[in-house]
Amino acid sequence: MRPARAPDWRNLGVMLRTVLLVNALAALALLARNRSWGTLPLDAAEMAARVEPALILSLLLLYLTAPLFARLRARSGWALTGVVALGSVLATTALGGWDVDSLPSWPVREVVWALLAAAAVMTYFTVQERALGPAIAQARLMALSARIRPHFLFNSLNAVLGIMREDPRRAERALEELSDLFRVLMRENRDLVTLGDELALCRQYIALETLRLGDRLGVRWQTEGCPADARVPPLMLQPLLENAVYHGVEPLAGNGEVRVSVQRAGGDVVVEIDNPAPPRDGAGGHGSGNRMALDNIRERLMLFFDLEAQLEAGEQDGLYRVRIRFPYRVGA
Repeated sequence: MRPARAPDWRNLGVMLRTVLLVNALAALALLARNRSWGTLPLDAAEMAARVEPALILSLLLLYLTAPLFARLRARSGWALTGVVALGSVLATTALGGWDVDSLPSWPVREVVWALLAAAAVMTYFTVQERALGPAIAQARLMALSARIRPHFLFNSLNAVLGIMREDPRRAERALEELSDLFRVLMRENRDLVTLGDELALCRQYIALETLRLGDRLGVRWQTEGCPADARVPPLMLQPLLENAVYHGVEPLAGNGEVRVSVQRAGGDVVVEIDNPAPPRDGAGGHGSGNRMALDNIRERLMLFFDLEAQLEAGEQDGLYRVRIRFPYRVGA
């Protein structure tokens, strides 16, 4: 099992969940000590004046120290989060001048509150990561069922047999490509990979399909602005290309083209895959065939990038387009 890591404090979802959790704890504390509904609004305003400045300062400090958290394990992350929360609470409390007449008793309450809030936040994210472990494994199994279709294996082997005598070198290379492809498909895919490696895998897959479909399959690669070092969930693009070929090009009587565009847009990476959209048949046709892979990839994007990633798909003007947008990140 992969060791637990500290949260990514530059992730929008992590920050929003922290805000909601801390404010929920503050609301519970307020209701627990309040004895009169008449004074509740005033007590709530006072609680907000105590909690929100410290929370904002804590999130700012955690954001700035996020690269350090990326190298820490869970226990070290707990300790550093507690230090940041404690320092933020004491700093904002001192600057706000709260309960000056009750010194030295007031720091004890603030210290306890800061440590409890930090412990609650870190407990939530630790439990969440451990709970997502089986979800990642399940997503991998779902992805395998969506990707490794028997027709692809059998048809690729038949295509290799068809050129064995005419072009033995190409047949040997095709078998190597098929072996490389399935080696990647079968390995443990829990960590991010580079976008360059993902595109190289896609080109291997297209080479095998071109061997089978010949001139019927055309692929237009628009990857001049591709940041090859960007980190992406493994096997994010290959299932989409397989769907584009299987549901977009194969049903056509003539030739079909798949367009793959990968560009950097500011702090994000945008991937678009277009393919022909043949008329649907009675069984659901094109749309139903894409649904499993799209749901799986959307789930894995959420697991890795939380709310910072988006996946959109739909038909327009005879084309089916999948558009993915995710944050540009490098490193482990």
